[in-house]
Parts: sequence; C-alpha cells; structure tokens
Amino acid sequence: MYELALAALGGLQKPELWTVMIKKIILALCLVAVVAGGLAGIKALQIKKMIDQGQSMVMPPAVVSAANATSASWETVLTAVGSVTAVQGVTLTAETPGKVVRIAFDSGDRVAAGDVLVQLDVSQETAQLRALEASENLARVNLKRMETLLAQRTTAKAEYDTALATHRQILAEMDALRAVIAKKTIRAPFAGTLGIRQVNLGQNLGDSDVIASLQHLDTVHVEFVLPQQQVVQVSPGFTVRVTSDAVPGRTLEGRLTAIEPLADSATRTVRMQALLDNPGQALRPGMFVNVGVALPERRDVTLLPATAVLYAAYSDSVFLIEPAEGNGTGGLKLRQQFVTLGERRGDFVAVTKGIEPGQTVVSTGVFKYRNGQSVVVDNTLAPEFKLAPTPENS
Repeated sequence: MYELALAALGGLQKPELWTVMIKKIILALCLVAVVAGGLAGIKALQIKKMIDQGQSMVMPPAVVSAANATSASWETVLTAVGSVTAVQGVTLTAETPGKVVRIAFDSGDRVAAGDVLVQLDVSQETAQLRALEASENLARVNLKRMETLLAQRTTAKAEYDTALATHRQILAEMDALRAVIAKKTIRAPFAGTLGIRQVNLGQNLGDSDVIASLQHLDTVHVEFVLPQQQVVQVSPGFTVRVTSDAVPGRTLEGRLTAIEPLADSATRTVRMQALLDNPGQALRPGMFVNVGVALPERRDVTLLPATAVLYAAYSDSVFLIEPAEGNGTGGLKLRQQFVTLGERRGDFVAVTKGIEPGQTVVSTGVFKYRNGQSVVVDNTLAPEFKLAPTPENS
C-alpha cells in the first residue's frame, strides 16, 4: 500500500496529468451549469404562465344587499335628560306635638282633599273648650243685661264696655282652642296617593316627625335643562315627548309650561318645566326620563340605513352601487363615497352631504368591500329598517 501511495503522488507531479484533471473538472462544471440553466428556464416559464393566468382571471362578483337613499321630512327635536317631579307633593308632619290616638289611613291609600289621616289626643283642649263655652254663655247673658241697662240709662257706659270686652276675649280663647284641636286633626291638603305610614298608635308625635308622603300623580311635571343656544328656539306651549324605561315602548306627550328666566352661570343652561298626564301613575317623582321638545318647523333630509355607513376617524363613507363601465357585461361595481352625517333616528341616519335621494348603496356588511369591486345585488336576507324599531327583549 505504501508503495502504491508513493506511486500516485509521483504521478501527480507530472504536468500532463494535471491538465487532464482540470479539463474534466471544467467539463463537469459546464454540465452542471447547463442543467441548472435548463431548470431555471423551465421554472421561469411556469411562473410566467401562472402570472398570465392570474392577470386574466376575473374574481366572481360579491353578493351585497342594497338600499336606496330616500327623502323625508323630519321635525326638529331638542333632546335632554329630565327628572319627574310632582305637581303637588308634600311630606305630612304634625303642626303641634301630641299623642296619636287614631290612624285613619293605610300605606299607599288614595285620599281626597280634607280626609282625616291622623288624630292626636285633644281631650285636654276639648275640656278647656267646654269650660270656655260655659264662660262665654255667662258673658253673653251679662252683656245682654248691660245692653238693657244702658238703654234704660241705669248703668255706666264703662260697665257695658267691660262686659263686651270680656265676652269678646272668651270668644277669642275659644277660637284659639278650636285652632289647636284642628291642628291636631291632620287632614289631606289635596287629593293624592299616600306613601308608607311612618307613625303608630300611642306614639308621641313631635312637630317635625314625618307621618307619610302625599303625592298627586295623575299629572306630573318633568324638569330638564337646555343649553343657552337652544333656549331661543323654544316657547311655552311647545309639545314635549317623554320616554322612560318605567313605561317601555310608550311615549308620553305633554306641553312646555315654564322656562326659568335665569340661566345657570356654572353650566350656561336654562331650566324648563313640562306638564304631562301620567296614565296608571307609572311615572313617580324622582324618576329619570328622556325628553324631546318638538319644534314647529320641519326640515327635508336624505335618509340611509345606519348600517350602510363605514365609520372612520378621518371621514365616514358609503359604497354606491353603479353600473360597471366598459366591460359590456352590464354588471355592477362599488364606488366609495364620503358623506357628512346628521341626526340618527331608529335604524336610519340623515345624510347632509355626499349623496342624493334615489342613489343605491350597500346596506349591510360594508367593512368587507373595497372601491371598484364587482357586485351583484341580493336582498333576500336584507333586514327591515324602521324609524321606530321595537326589538324583542329576549
């Protein structure tokens, strides 16, 4: 083996052998280059063919639901948040202290004006009144006697004056006692609904202790505020519409009755009051309500479904559906149109700029489409848009 290795090394030292080996290596490299170039050419042809096929391929049109922009006449409504207050409402208390001897109502009763609610102990005042009645009877008899004597000129005028003053003083004391008795008989000052009873029999009632609340609920006031720039648009007598979760699905109508002459210097708002009927006494003082003041003038607006608008920070837009030009197929394509929006009501939004009545737009799923895309219209599954939707609360 050692001899064979030496022989090989010795053979490599010959120039002619080096030349032969270099030629073989160059030939092999050429063959590799030819094969690689052939493969690259084939792959380039395949890629070119795929690009040509991609450029010639036409995407199928997207299926969209469509709606037409419509014109409508909307009344102008100024909205606000309000609170319900009672037309008449008081917290009943005793004017004078006393012991409760009778309670003539139950919690939640409806009472008429003048109904007795609570009777305090008046036994002492009644006894004093009977004593005064006896004194008044004697003073009256004495006064008549003095009148007769004075007419006969058998008594002095001073004695008659004394008898008259005594009689009048007793009458005044009787009136004072009757007033105390009346104050200890607590009556309903007006017709209404009583709240929860807060007194018990035998309780010593103080002059500031609460008996119950009394509220007149057949009609109620709604108080709300409007910003100063809207105050000049309203006047007493305007229609006011009220909605509340206390009366879901219903709108109560009333009228604007009063506008505060002073504005709040902190908020620059003006307080207003409306009066409305309260069927079923559903609204209670202190409740929160939504208020809309209807102005007499109406304005023409262009309406679109709110779901047709692609909302964005830079600008809102819609996709108009227009005939595709130049393809000879009579197809449709989309064109993105920027719009300016106004008030929203129900399922619709008013468009003040960018679109005209009669133009057709994509009504749902607008975030999926792009400008210039081919489409076909299919409204089979399109939702129904309403100005006053009433969705089921399931």
